[in-house]
Parts: sequence; structure tokens; C-alpha cells
Amino acid sequence: MEPDRAGDSGTPGDAGGLELGDVLASLAPWPEDGSRADGPVAVDATDRLLLDEAHALLAHAGPDDVVVIGDHFGALTVGAAALGVPRVRLHTDAVTAEQAVLANLRAAQAGPLQGTQLDLGVHEGLEPALVRGARVVLLQLPRSLAELQEVAELVAREAADDVVLLAGGRVKHMTHGMNDVLATCFADVRATLARGKSRLLVATGPRPAAREAATSFPVTAVLHDAELLAAADLPSDGAVTVVAHGGVFAGPALDLGTRALLRTADRWPAAVDAVDLGSGTGLLASVLALRDAATRVVATDRSAAATASARATAVANGVGERVTALRDDVGAGEADASADLVVCNPPFHDRASVSTDAAHRMFAAAARILRPGGELWCVYNSGLRYRPALERTVGPTTQVSRDTRFTVTRSVSR
Repeated sequence: MEPDRAGDSGTPGDAGGLELGDVLASLAPWPEDGSRADGPVAVDATDRLLLDEAHALLAHAGPDDVVVIGDHFGALTVGAAALGVPRVRLHTDAVTAEQAVLANLRAAQAGPLQGTQLDLGVHEGLEPALVRGARVVLLQLPRSLAELQEVAELVAREAADDVVLLAGGRVKHMTHGMNDVLATCFADVRATLARGKSRLLVATGPRPAAREAATSFPVTAVLHDAELLAAADLPSDGAVTVVAHGGVFAGPALDLGTRALLRTADRWPAAVDAVDLGSGTGLLASVLALRDAATRVVATDRSAAATASARATAVANGVGERVTALRDDVGAGEADASADLVVCNPPFHDRASVSTDAAHRMFAAAARILRPGGELWCVYNSGLRYRPALERTVGPTTQVSRDTRFTVTRSVSR
């Protein structure tokens, strides 16, 4: 079956005489290329099902009632505006998704929704003000149960007593564990019938215990690993603290790729200015700062959860003054030729799909950020064989270590 595309029929409702489907057809998967057959779509079946199920609630919503979390490209936000919602509070983890929502809202207001006013409040983090007093929350289900738990706890604690949380996802990615997570915070959790290979979980009745409980996030763990700490030139009897919000990759654990890269830390060059590109929890950024008191580090990631985690990890390790955590798209905020060292553990998934696009964009960013003679130290799955791409994009590349799972390379900027 072909994926759902913006403009497909199947979403009822109207917006000022326009069918909601016509409004959604104006959206694009900006800034990504949606022309590929396997590329992202601006409006998927889950967006349509969420808007359909929430139609009556949105049509009668007050100015402080509606919250949208996890909007991919703006379908939920624009759909709410089309249904007459006067104000929407928005949080989406990836800065690229946030940019897409804003761009598509502007395009819709210049086109089919011309003259429609929407007061959009954008929240970078999962903070109390995002959902305080809300009565309708539209959520694109995250893949991580920890991220879902952080959202569910926040909504149950801060939203109105009669809040309705509608959480949608593709059936193939939904698990019973999601029901269980929601059930810890809400008295009633039900699943809708599937449509277009999507389904919703509808949660109501925040549990009294959940309303009174403190948040479980961020989670803190202490890493004790003499081998790794010695390789990073840290005290063997010391430790590194990791702080993680629910949406950050690997949580507070040390993922195997980062472990492989840390094993080579004794060969990393001294650096005054270093960048942890795609920083996640910021563990590598903190290690860079801990190993050399002269090093300033930028931990950059497109994820709000990762940025908050990296900032908290640096503070927990006493290097908060020398680690700057930035939420941006592949180091876009870093000046050309501004770093001596870049470390990188690139992702190889985009949502549910295996993708190497992010890695190649990160290689290009590293090449731009590094000063001539600066070094990129990168870890990746051995089967991906990135070395030729690193040679072309960054400069001469040598293999530092390799096993059946991970390869670590050193590239010297031209």
C-alpha cells in the first residue's frame, strides 16, 4: 500500500468552508525532501485519525485548552487552527520538526487559512507550563516508553482534571507497554479501532497519585568503569555521572557505540575548542571537559531532550561552565573553522527507518566546523563502511579500531 500523502481523502470536517483535507494538502515535509518514494510525508494516517477523533473537542476548545506534542510537520497544529482553535501550545522534540511546523503554519495562513489567527506558544522542553490546565492533548506516540512516561506523568500532574489525552501511532510500532505506561497515570485507557494502519490510545481521568507524584525524570546514573575512565585520562577511582530525559537515545546507559569510541580516548588530541556533534546525553562532552581543564566544549543535538540532558550531565560532573549545550540542526550554530576536535556517534535511524542521511550531514558539518588539521573522531556500525565518505568529505581517514559491530575512525581536516 502506498503511504498516505497530504491531500488524500479521508479526513472529515471543514475550516471556514474548506474541507480540512484541502487545508492539510497545502503542507509539505519541509525542510526534508518529500519527493522520494520512501521519503517523509507531511500528513500521515495518524495525523488524520487524531484530528478526526478530536474534531468535536477541538471545535469547542477554549484559548488555553489545546496542547500538541510531537507534531512531525505541522498537520496537528494547522489542523487545530483550521478547526477554529484560538491558541495551541506546542512541543516537538526535534528542532527540525519545530521549524517544519512553523513553516507550514505560515504557508497555510498565507494560503487556505488566510486571515486565520492562531496564537502559537512554542515550548522547547517538557515543562509544566506546556500542559498546565490543558483539556485536550494531541500526541504523536514516541517510540521510547521512557519518553511516553515523561509525557504521561507531566499531563497527569499538570493538565485539567477532565483532560483527554489522544495518543496516536502506526499500529506496527505500538505495544501493550504503551497502554501500561498510560495506565499508571490515568484511570481509563482505551484503544480506538485501527484505520489506515494507525490507532489511538485515549487516556482520561488522571490518577490522584499521579497528580501528586514528583516527576521520574530526568534519570541519573553513575558510570563506574575503570578501563574507560583510564582511557579518557580520568582518575581510575572516579566516576562520570549521566543524566537523561525520557526522549534521549540510550537513556542513562552507556550505549555500545559510545563505549567503543571512549576506548580510544587516550589517543584523542588535546583541544581548546571541541564539539560533541549529536551529543545525546552529553557524556562525551563531559568527558572532553573532564580530561582537560583548558577545553571548552559545545554539545549540539537537534533533540530538546538531548540538549537538556547534556546540560544536566555537564552540571552533574562539575563542568557546566565549560560545556555549552545547544539545540540546533547538525551543528548549524557553530562557526566555520571554529573547533580543533569533533567527536561523533551518528544515528543510523530516522524514526522507524534505517537511514544514513543524518551521518553524511554530520560529516559535512564536521568538515565545516573543523579548523585545518583538526580531527574528527567517529564511531559507526562496521557494516556501514563510512570511511570513503569521510575521506571525501573531511580529509585523510584512518581506522583506529574495528570489531564485528563498531568501527572508530580518525579524520584530519584538510
